[in-house]
Amino acid sequence: MRKRKIAVIFGGMSTEHDVSIVSGTSVIQNLKKEKYEIIPVYISKEGEWFIYKKPIDQIKVLTVGEQIQEKEKIENVIDLLKEVDVIFPVLHGLYGEDGSIQGLFELLHQKYVGCNILSSSVCMDKVYAKVIFEKSGIPQAKYVYLRKKAKNYYYIKEDFEEVPVSVEEIQKVVEEKLGYPVFIKPSNSGSSVGINKAHNAEELQQFVSYAAQFDSKILIEQNIEGREVECAVLGNEEVKASCVGEILPAEEFYTFDAKYKNAESRVMIPASITEEESNTIRNFAKKAFQAVDGSGLARVDFFIEKSSGKVMINEINTLPGFTQISMYPKLWEACGLSYTDLLDNLIDLAVTKQK
Repeated sequence: MRKRKIAVIFGGMSTEHDVSIVSGTSVIQNLKKEKYEIIPVYISKEGEWFIYKKPIDQIKVLTVGEQIQEKEKIENVIDLLKEVDVIFPVLHGLYGEDGSIQGLFELLHQKYVGCNILSSSVCMDKVYAKVIFEKSGIPQAKYVYLRKKAKNYYYIKEDFEEVPVSVEEIQKVVEEKLGYPVFIKPSNSGSSVGINKAHNAEELQQFVSYAAQFDSKILIEQNIEGREVECAVLGNEEVKASCVGEILPAEEFYTFDAKYKNAESRVMIPASITEEESNTIRNFAKKAFQAVDGSGLARVDFFIEKSSGKVMINEINTLPGFTQISMYPKLWEACGLSYTDLLDNLIDLAVTKQK
């Protein structure tokens, strides 16, 4: 029986390049070598495409910061992508999970793992994801939406009317609608890149300016005092939800360093929550995934508010981490689905996905 030819693409031009290398090499190491012919494709930070030339059976999981050394430039990317059976993108962040590369795959009529163009782009954009969650009736934190054009800021009202605002006026809107502390986030970002927690007006001004370096759309979000929990979803038309895991960050919130560099950050699987809370989270996870027209996989993140016990959605990650410590594969492992079998499932879903 002919092996199915799989192109695993990792690296990429986003701020999550190094994490993607860890995820990509993890996927390559755990794919069944007897079942698949694996083509490891590395995209540099500059956007150049290479074949990772290390023998497949010698590819080990790299750590954050390790770079790909054995590589050969691909002369014709289109021809390479056309000759494989399935593409497995393991590209976190911009140009990888925002619909950009999914558009290339669609143009080539190629099968690929994960969400389509629409769901990828919507979930990558935190503001527009919140609009859909709101329409779906899924509880979430209150927020203020800003845009920066040239050197000016605009407050985007609920009806999407744009109102020019000064820094002082931004402060007033935030204090009236949200209070402190608040989270300031670039609308398009991942792994907590560009995200900060402001406790006062001075920090608000500083962190809005910082977030604007990553994206012209800025989300300012109410702080939710509570527990951070996550649920994995898997499927196309029929969607399954995993058990729920809890994040126990070593820092004030789950920053990039807390995720990948601080050994004191921990996860608890399954989370120590009630059956009712677990069912609510799992149902909301499936509903949110279907609301954004998701397919294949996603990790859906929630808060359980300490004061009320209310479950509130935070965000959907359509290409979650696949490192050894990543929540997505660990959640499915806790459900009895091994990392290797999970990869098989995702490839099968890619092959059977309807347009």
